[in-house]
Amino acid sequence: MARVEVTDVFLRDGIQDEPVLLTPAQRVEIGEAVAAAGVPRLEVASFVNPARVPQMAGAEEVLAGLAARVDAELTVLTLNGRGVDRAVAAGAEHVQIVTSASEEHSAANAGRSVDAALADLAGQVAAHPGTDFVAGVSTAFTYPVDTLIGAEQLLRVVRAFRAMGVRTIGLADTLGTTSTADLMAAVDHVLDAEPDLAFSLHLHDALGQALDTVDAALERGIVRFDAALGGYGGCPFAPGAAGNLSTGELVRHLHERGHETGIDEDRLAEATALARSIMAAAPAAPATAHA
Repeated sequence: MARVEVTDVFLRDGIQDEPVLLTPAQRVEIGEAVAAAGVPRLEVASFVNPARVPQMAGAEEVLAGLAARVDAELTVLTLNGRGVDRAVAAGAEHVQIVTSASEEHSAANAGRSVDAALADLAGQVAAHPGTDFVAGVSTAFTYPVDTLIGAEQLLRVVRAFRAMGVRTIGLADTLGTTSTADLMAAVDHVLDAEPDLAFSLHLHDALGQALDTVDAALERGIVRFDAALGGYGGCPFAPGAAGNLSTGELVRHLHERGHETGIDEDRLAEATALARSIMAAAPAAPATAHA
């Protein structure tokens, strides 16, 4: 059995598409509860334009608040050079740089082509040699809902990140509609081509197949997965995106199969209940948030 690393992404992907706003203090409170459950890594913010994603306003405050209170590894997400500069200035030690495998999604999410996004991010990695960069590939398998990206296109993006010196790369089923068979066929292609890189999976769960995909990935030696408290989440620039794989469901599934996570299921359930209660009482986000 494997030691599996779970990253909870509630504070970023979990809330970015929810129609409510949480204060930085509330996000810190939830993050503390998640870390107290033994979750080793939290994705706590996205350094993006708050005019486009107001749920991410106050990213600097959230990062600083959690850095002073928890021992978990804290990661943040960025889409461009401006975001990287903000994250580094805020003291982020672990920065995930993200681009899409889909040209259509890249235009909607980052406002530019895949190649332009990669070129910008390459410059930022070179400009910040003291920062630990990991990479993420959005819409790595399917976009729109019924169109497969193609394994060669995914590999092209992966190799662009490798050329920057990034060795850990997360692959996201952003819509959650890719079948386990199709998703693993693409993963196998990338693993065969780049066996020396470390890969993780970021799974949404539109069709209820995410845990089957986890099992298939574990068979191939992938031991790092993203999930979000309560299955919250989605992508404001990917219409139809389902919620994330639930952290509680993932941890229970792993424990039932004898895998180790270091996470206390009871305390994780308490953190989930806290998040639900805060979300339920939160004020509405601006109606123009994703226009």
